[in-house]
Amino acid sequence: MSEKPRDRDLVDHKFYHADAEADFAESAPDDTPQTRHPSYKLAFRDTEFLLREELRPVRFQLELLKPEMVLEEARVGSTLVMYGSARIPAPEQIDDVMARAKTPEQKKIAEKLAEKSRYYVEAHKLAKLVSEKSIIEDGLRQFVICSGGGPSIMEAANRGASEAGAESVGLNIVLPHEQAPNPYVTPYLSLNFHYFALRKMHFLIRARAVAVFPGGFGTCDELFELLTLIQTGKMKPIPVLLFGKNFWDRVINFEALVEEGTINAADLDLFQRVETAEQAWKHIAQFYELDG
Repeated sequence: MSEKPRDRDLVDHKFYHADAEADFAESAPDDTPQTRHPSYKLAFRDTEFLLREELRPVRFQLELLKPEMVLEEARVGSTLVMYGSARIPAPEQIDDVMARAKTPEQKKIAEKLAEKSRYYVEAHKLAKLVSEKSIIEDGLRQFVICSGGGPSIMEAANRGASEAGAESVGLNIVLPHEQAPNPYVTPYLSLNFHYFALRKMHFLIRARAVAVFPGGFGTCDELFELLTLIQTGKMKPIPVLLFGKNFWDRVINFEALVEEGTINAADLDLFQRVETAEQAWKHIAQFYELDG
């Protein structure tokens, strides 16, 4: 009787890896009521089990861990996060937006959105400008563009990076009305989330600056959470750049919050108002003492 070959590798694990064990399970020789029953499935291959209510903590952990591993393996050291509306058209889309407006109210809104297309241009310029700098520190890529992965301002961000020949991140989220990733997100850095909380965390874990363009509830939600984290000392200060003074002053009366005593006057220094990509980068470069 011949001896089994010895595995003399001193480094590799002696237990089989999970993928090998999964293959063993799939090739089980006996087809019986026992092996066909869902209870017999390996737990990590049992989707119905993983989606049970009791497994929510495990799904939280997976959604925290997977993006972290992807970004770490991609050597992403820090990000420039770009928030903004999913409705502002690119300049080439303005005619279509106007054509779809039929009533006077719709036309007024369409005109307002068309006016804001300049922010699509500035988002694109900022992403391209920063990506072209290709800043590397400690062997890691710095100020990698990161957006919500969807259309409009998010698309402009990923598009600017792509046209600079750089990779960029898209943190998408599953919604009842499907939001597909825009085509400019680097495919292996296109991540999808179920939990808003985990997505928000990943936006800020590596953020070294945040550019906030005109937007709606989602944009305001991200902005106020970021300002709260910095204000309360849960997060170290970073450049927070609000694009569009007229827009933000019209929709949020920050000064009134000071007058009402609900925030301090110094809290208004947590963000800077800017209009152009160049102004935004100047603030970032000054904050981190980078060459312009």
